[in-house]
Amino acid sequence: MTAVSPALRRAVADDAAAVRTLTREAYAKWVPVIGREPMPMKADYEEAVRQHRIDLAFLDGGLAALIQTIDKGDHLVIENVAVAPAFQGRGVGRYLLAHAEQVARELGYAEVRLYTNKMFEANVRLYLAFGYRIDREETSSLGVTVYMSKPLPAA
Repeated sequence: MTAVSPALRRAVADDAAAVRTLTREAYAKWVPVIGREPMPMKADYEEAVRQHRIDLAFLDGGLAALIQTIDKGDHLVIENVAVAPAFQGRGVGRYLLAHAEQVARELGYAEVRLYTNKMFEANVRLYLAFGYRIDREETSSLGVTVYMSKPLPAA
């Protein structure tokens, strides 16, 4: 796979609609898998843009992907990674995961965490391949959530 280097920019309030659209497109494939819209498809992105860090990735002149992170004070949580269907399989998600790890290091953190639906098996495998480990699974009315983390080596 060729390395990609998208142009990155922090989302601002005016980007909320584009963030919502991209996320809905990226997660649409999971609706038939879990029988409902995944939580990121329902999120309030006006609020998320104000409260969290959302980095937008641009390729070929358009918005290709995004990563939403939350600073928890001692670690960084990846809340959402969304890649537009036309850009999936090109390494943009991998690039954004590495970007989040760099953001965590810059904040002085030794760990990045994320969570996903257990039925998103391809995502779980992908995160394991990227060095994440499964910390725990929790069952709720929405299904089984897999909580994962990745220790970061010192820069």
